[in-house]
Amino acid sequence: MNAEKKIYTTDFLVIGSGIAGLSFALKTANHFKDASITIITKNEKNECNTKYAQGGISTVWDTTVDSFEQHIEDTLIAGDGLCDKEIVKMVVEAAPNRLQELINWGTNFDKTQNGNYSLGREGGHSQDRILHHKDITGAEIERALIEQVEKTKNITFLTYHYAIDLITEHQVTKKQITRKEKTTCFGAYVLDQQKNSVKTFVAKVTMLASGGNGQVYSTTTNPVIATGDGIAMAYRAKAEISDVEFIQFHPTALYNPGEYPAFLISEAVRGEGAILRDFEGNRFMHNYDKREELASRDIVARAIDNELKKSGAPHVYLDCTHINFGAFKKHFPNITEKCLSLGIDVKKDFIPVSPAQHYICGGVNINKKAKTSIKNLYASGEVTKSGLHGANRLASNSLLEGIVFSHNAFDNLCKRFHKIKMPNNVPEWNDSGVVKNMENILITHDRNEVKTIMSNYVGIVRSNERLLRAEKRLLNLYEDNKRLYDHSELSVDLCELRNLITTAYLITQFSKNRKENKGGFYNADLIKKEL
Repeated sequence: MNAEKKIYTTDFLVIGSGIAGLSFALKTANHFKDASITIITKNEKNECNTKYAQGGISTVWDTTVDSFEQHIEDTLIAGDGLCDKEIVKMVVEAAPNRLQELINWGTNFDKTQNGNYSLGREGGHSQDRILHHKDITGAEIERALIEQVEKTKNITFLTYHYAIDLITEHQVTKKQITRKEKTTCFGAYVLDQQKNSVKTFVAKVTMLASGGNGQVYSTTTNPVIATGDGIAMAYRAKAEISDVEFIQFHPTALYNPGEYPAFLISEAVRGEGAILRDFEGNRFMHNYDKREELASRDIVARAIDNELKKSGAPHVYLDCTHINFGAFKKHFPNITEKCLSLGIDVKKDFIPVSPAQHYICGGVNINKKAKTSIKNLYASGEVTKSGLHGANRLASNSLLEGIVFSHNAFDNLCKRFHKIKMPNNVPEWNDSGVVKNMENILITHDRNEVKTIMSNYVGIVRSNERLLRAEKRLLNLYEDNKRLYDHSELSVDLCELRNLITTAYLITQFSKNRKENKGGFYNADLIKKEL
């Protein structure tokens, strides 16, 4: 390493520390013993969307009652006709082996009294097939993976390192690259937050596993680090992006004004038999879908949204009072405790809930091998559009997607890594002419404005007029932010705002271009046109 020049070389650069990034790093490190693997993450080691996954991870485990065919069919139905059937088949059939690897790495999934794994069910699933660890499955998976990473000598784990931009021919040749040209990824420019300096990471292979973009909305279950960094970076590097109009709103976030991010009431609670009731206490899901509370998330979220608009009420209720409390508390200890802290006793009280942004089903295009349209750039997890989710993700397929595609990337690199040469002539980051930004209030104001625009105009139900208004306001924000970004000393807040505006604009543009309502996308004007 040459600290003076701020240029660092690594064989594998992994951007993100969730299940996708960590599992990829572990496999490559254990196979390529002489290779160097560097993981960068913008916050603490475990601060990622994986950590907040409550429900679990889906797989066909009990083949006496379940089958690959059923899991495939459930995924295709949830995806509303837009899944890639070959991808769905590949992921579902790979799931048991990938889950066994998580177990081998030390993940503790809950078991029944007879020693078998306890399998839960969530909306859209026809069988019990969700492996879980109480209601903190993601945190348990993250714990196990970090423990393994920390024992692996050829992995360097850098916290508070924020990826600014991917490095391609654009930075090397100083020429504008079009989206149609073939490009190669040479690594990334990374802001070391503790030293307040930009490092140049040159890598043979870059894995983009940076998660989603929930922070573009006012109400989201995503942590504050979910600012769409990966999608925005890949877009600027001219990678192919698609399906970002499909935003999944989780139907049942705990209604608690002032709390941010929103606390998630897991889909698995409805899988255990919880009932949705309107503000007056009446059931309503039978009016929307024959599966009632176990319909897919897009259907349940729109049903709740419609009930709220009809009644003017701030929330609906989730009724768990008829469920055995002992079993409920054992499976959902954190939900039970959280509700109790707000004076809600789930034994006798209904839980107030409303929809919140939860997941983006599109992103950076990848193939079966997790390869993007940019050479030597792989991607895995929520940052991608893999073809698995289609227009709406089936519950608990997200963690599965990350671990399967990270394995596929590793498998592909076993065949081709030895042919990849370390890039040379990669320039250092140029920050000449910038000055310290003294107007941080502008960043805060603009960030809040992005959230307001997206929640008001590009939410669960959209319209042509709302999308036009969003487009106009986001373009103004883009121009204002570009001036600030081009002339200011870099900060995480400034870079995150840049990425939030980019991803918000992409969601809006893709929404304008979609002419059919599918899954998580719903434009009220398209219904009028059909009528």
